[in-house]
Amino acid sequence: MPTLGLLPTDKPELELTFVESGSRRAQTTEINGVVTMTPEQLLEGGVPSTLPDGSLVLITGASPFRLRGRITTVLELLLQRMSQDGSAGLAVTAAPGARQPFPPAVVDRAARLGIALLITSAPAERWEGMHEKIQQARLMFAERRAAQLSSLVMELPAQLADARAMQRIADWLARVLDCQVLVSEPERVLAASPATAAEQLAQAIIRQSVDGILPETLSGPHTQLISLTPASAADTVLAVLRRTPFDEADLRLLRHAAKLLGLVDQAHREYRAASGASHAARSAAWELLLDGEVEKARRVMANLAPGLLEPETTRVFVVETPQAGRDLAARSFSSSVGQQALVVPDPRDDRRILIVHPIRSDDDTGAEVSAELTRLVGSLEPPSSLGGSGVYSMTLLADALNEAITAQRFAAFQPDSVALSVHGSDLVSLLPQAEAQQWARRLLNPLMHDETQWESMRETLPAALAYPYTVAARRLRLHRNTVMRRASRAAELLRMDFASISDRIAVALAMELVTQREMSASPQLTGSEPPSLARLLGTPQVCAWAQTLVRPVQADRRDLVSTALAWLTFDTHVEPAARALGLSEVTVRSHLRALEGHMQRDLATLAGVRDLQFSLHVVTGQPDLRSDRPGLSVVAC
Repeated sequence: MPTLGLLPTDKPELELTFVESGSRRAQTTEINGVVTMTPEQLLEGGVPSTLPDGSLVLITGASPFRLRGRITTVLELLLQRMSQDGSAGLAVTAAPGARQPFPPAVVDRAARLGIALLITSAPAERWEGMHEKIQQARLMFAERRAAQLSSLVMELPAQLADARAMQRIADWLARVLDCQVLVSEPERVLAASPATAAEQLAQAIIRQSVDGILPETLSGPHTQLISLTPASAADTVLAVLRRTPFDEADLRLLRHAAKLLGLVDQAHREYRAASGASHAARSAAWELLLDGEVEKARRVMANLAPGLLEPETTRVFVVETPQAGRDLAARSFSSSVGQQALVVPDPRDDRRILIVHPIRSDDDTGAEVSAELTRLVGSLEPPSSLGGSGVYSMTLLADALNEAITAQRFAAFQPDSVALSVHGSDLVSLLPQAEAQQWARRLLNPLMHDETQWESMRETLPAALAYPYTVAARRLRLHRNTVMRRASRAAELLRMDFASISDRIAVALAMELVTQREMSASPQLTGSEPPSLARLLGTPQVCAWAQTLVRPVQADRRDLVSTALAWLTFDTHVEPAARALGLSEVTVRSHLRALEGHMQRDLATLAGVRDLQFSLHVVTGQPDLRSDRPGLSVVAC
């Protein structure tokens, strides 16, 4: 943009100079055009009624002796009009080497009004067409500035979470103004372009911090400091340094960029606040689901993700990744599948991410989400692994989590680090289903005579067998005495002792077969002898499954099998098992942890203990199982 200060440099042929050393304001005054007139026109026609804003008024044909007398009064009136209309300056032609042509009264008047006075020794013909050239320069400058502002706006982020937006604007500013750019807070650098800008601008930032003053004018040689958050307590600063001075156009562009940087900074702060609230809500919902408080979890998520937790069934996935990248990975997972699943960094393990994927229909297997999770895990820094559960009732999310954790541990040893579900190698899936249904229904027949009684048993027994009665009552939203009374009644009708781990396992297996894995056409009980549990476990596929689980246990140099058998014999009580083995309780617990690692089963769950008991029995013939017929046992593989 042409200015009074730049015009003499850009157009030396005009031989234009200031009458007195031009002030900074005069130097940066923009010129929008040139208005030419003669002393005769001023004397005869008087001062024009209006002058174009930003115009340089040029009086041609003047000489020192002609700017005296009556024209002095006209010049003072002209200066008054120029001041009112925002003219850039007043210039007159003079012969080379002529003395200053303006009378002292005019010079004083111009100084009071802030109008720059200039002289030119160039002939009038050199000024011809200057107005059009200035207009063309202004048009080119406007087009260039529009393109710059358009490109600046293009650097704005499409999403508030775009962490690179501020750096892109800093890079753009450094490129357009050929300068070094630093955006910083007192505690950290937010963006720097080039990367060494922080070192170059440190002195200006320190000076501002020590002096407590944040100037928006030059604070050093060609340095600018601009607050991005002047109205808030946050002290984010844009610092810019370059070798050449900033003109007014550069400063305006800089202020535009600062406004956008301020908006991005504010958006990031608000996003972090909203993200923090969202994270807290999701974490609370997860804890409620883990405790079986499904309705409360749904209320927590109602506004954040309406309908997400409404389905009655779910799958759970567990991702383990290096601690340093866990939170970033969690954000990536949430961005990708957050509309379909609840993604929560595990509050108990800083390497783990938990994903709850509600299953909306019988046809929905969660394949789309699991495929996306597999892709995302493949892009994470190794070692990272993914485990998943089968489909569980939402109220049994804790069980689904245990299965997913087991799968994730198994996945860590797989070539692709993924085990989407252990359901395919689950014992219940390997049993001959029709025969298993017959066995289960015969075992549970005493509970199924009365329909009302059976409904209460269906609701209560799975949890009462798997958990202490207090925990089961909380999960079922029943009183502890109700759970205890129903469990006692079931044990009495079945002629079993639920203090025995074998009895609990047998009944829990039968309940699972009848209530969760019921066949579309349930087999009817016949008068013939139904299959026994021993026969169900004697199939080749169960034998192969058991050998796979037990093989690493037998390979351990410690006698883990003896520890496991003693622990099961004493109904999973460590103290008597330790006494019988002649070992310390610490050693027994250490052996149990080793068993969990080898078998990839959680021995804190009834399903994990069941797999341990059945696999050991199939492979070694021990321990004895609750048998449907005395003396019947499984032949060891």
